[in-house]
Amino acid sequence: MLYFRFASVQISRPGRKSTRGRKTHVRLVGVEFRGIGKTHSADMGKSKQVGSHKSDKKKNIAKTWKTKRRTKDLDQIHEDMRPDNAAKLLKQDVDYDVTGNAQHYCLHCARYFVDFKTMKEHFKTKVHKKRLKQLREEPYTQAEAERAAGMGSYFPPKTVEVHTQPVEEEMT
Repeated sequence: MLYFRFASVQISRPGRKSTRGRKTHVRLVGVEFRGIGKTHSADMGKSKQVGSHKSDKKKNIAKTWKTKRRTKDLDQIHEDMRPDNAAKLLKQDVDYDVTGNAQHYCLHCARYFVDFKTMKEHFKTKVHKKRLKQLREEPYTQAEAERAAGMGSYFPPKTVEVHTQPVEEEMT
């Protein structure tokens, strides 16, 4: 059940004195609506949102999509490419929550694949080749940042030789 209480009603028609038989603009000033468990008021022409709006959670959709597809940064991948970390990532235990049960992992792209065939096809793609090219440059360090800011002699980053990870043929 809804109750309405009007403080005042203003009826006006811009540029006309008579309102007979013509459209009029009605503005409710100081209206109070009372419903079941909710009180809403409209003061000076501004209305308050009523009800539960699901879009409140999605304020910045672009940011949501960017973070959804976010992959590891290049310096994190360089850390993973160290022999001890690489061995752990390439020989992971079976994990049913991850794609392909965490058995088919591309070290350079930080991606899991459904099966061996898909991973092997991925190694031939443009995305993988671009990632290898990006990884050839040595990762950025704090010492390099200080040298670039004038706290030492700057020299360009070294190139690191990166090859596609060795693949072992499965016997299935």
